[in-house]
Amino acid sequence: MNPPKSRCTFAIISHPDAGKTTMTEKLLWFGGVVREAGMVKSKSGDYAKSDWMELEKQRGISITSSVMSFEYNDRALHLLDTPGHKDFSEDTYRTLTAVESVLMMIDSAKGVEAQTIKLMDVCRMRDTPIVTFMNKFDRESMDPFALLDNVESILKIQCIPMTWPVGNGVDFKGVYDFKTKKILSFKDSKDPFTPSYIDASDIDSPSLKAEIGAPLQEKLKEDLEMVATLIPEFSMEEYQAGIQSPVFFGSALKNFGVKECLDLITAIAPTPRPRDAVLAPYDSSAKTITIDPSDEEFTGFIFKIQANMDAKHRDRISFMRVCSGRFARNEKIYHVRSGKEIRIATPLMFQARDREIAEEAMAGDIIGLYDTGKYQIGDTFSMGKKLIRYTGIPSFSPELFMRVLAKDPMKAKHLEKGLAQLSEEGATQLFIRRSTNEKMLGAVGALQFEVVKYRLEDEYSVVATYEPITMAGVRWLKFPDKTTEGKFIQDYSSVIMEDKEKRICFAVRTEWDLRLAMEKNPDVKFFKNSDYIE
Repeated sequence: MNPPKSRCTFAIISHPDAGKTTMTEKLLWFGGVVREAGMVKSKSGDYAKSDWMELEKQRGISITSSVMSFEYNDRALHLLDTPGHKDFSEDTYRTLTAVESVLMMIDSAKGVEAQTIKLMDVCRMRDTPIVTFMNKFDRESMDPFALLDNVESILKIQCIPMTWPVGNGVDFKGVYDFKTKKILSFKDSKDPFTPSYIDASDIDSPSLKAEIGAPLQEKLKEDLEMVATLIPEFSMEEYQAGIQSPVFFGSALKNFGVKECLDLITAIAPTPRPRDAVLAPYDSSAKTITIDPSDEEFTGFIFKIQANMDAKHRDRISFMRVCSGRFARNEKIYHVRSGKEIRIATPLMFQARDREIAEEAMAGDIIGLYDTGKYQIGDTFSMGKKLIRYTGIPSFSPELFMRVLAKDPMKAKHLEKGLAQLSEEGATQLFIRRSTNEKMLGAVGALQFEVVKYRLEDEYSVVATYEPITMAGVRWLKFPDKTTEGKFIQDYSSVIMEDKEKRICFAVRTEWDLRLAMEKNPDVKFFKNSDYIE
């Protein structure tokens, strides 16, 4: 197994339809995970390997984050393909806490789009290093200088081109490599492993003119002069700090420019970094410490839970990011929240839908743990009962709510199990109204309800009705004592709910109702997120 320094854990982010999942397929092809990289959805049924869920195959979108591990250029890569759709941003935000760097896809005809801005904000919180790929240059695109300015002005990151496009759309000839002073030929790009180059060391040479034509030769000359004048040199330090982003131009669909981008990622992407954690007890006075990946003691945390990845076995997998030390199969690790030691007999490594048992894992690796419902997103594990909790794993207050009822009363237990398991993945949240035992789902986006409906029918054979509920949100409650808790629950019985952890919640009908309840009960604390300090 590779030494820890060779780990490269990164995610791909973009607005929907910018080519993110197509790029993922091509990276897996270079890594030897797939023999033939297909389109996201094709007539032959060759769907994206990272889109394992049946609904993803039908819609041609990524709904849940996928984890794919492979080796390339002497580095062990863990690639996380994330949902681009805004309704599944929670899954993406959590996934970004488990990576060291990011590959950002930009549609070269549209420039920066709304979801990319939100994802960039999350990257900015941790100064995540970013490599940018300007996609779809084989189609009509923005002027490359306008495209760079668009990214820099909106995302506030300095773009340093590693390659430069020669034409676009039907006139696209390839990309100029600043390092080699050669043009990677788009016309002769059938085999990305043995690319064809055009010598451009003499920009005025007749041979270059014969290859790309006089107009493009003249434009390339002007462009290179402007780049040399206006754009600074690439700085490794500023890239590592999230200030600069190396930029590539190409076409993920045509597998053009992808290898050069992957080569740079494996050359410069950071190895596992130190992470912040808090020591027990987890209260406002908890001491923050930094865990270095070189620490001998194993630590890790759960950033994602996925049910029914294998529909035949109804399994549930918790994805753990190893942060320090060495994890070994069959060794006992300490589950901090429960205070129990757990022996992991079948830890998994993933290649999207494929999986294999991992004998060991180092800092930077991502492994899957078979889960019977014991784990939660954010759970920390250690070796030797080290009472720490990793911080910075976001949770979100739902904005939309649905009442869910089984059409067949005999399926009530199946519905309860399905809702519980799907909500534990983090995309939706399950609430039960205490006074009526009604089951309600809360979500950030409407498409999440569609996914729940589909998966309940497909994976649990439950057909249900979904009734929208007008609510402004939910607040988690903390009481100073049992007397105050009892009186509050009695006074507000019609809007008292419990989440899946049996924590008491206040259903907010209107903001005015919330303000009034807070004024009348100054000793009760109202929390917008469920991850408050216990």
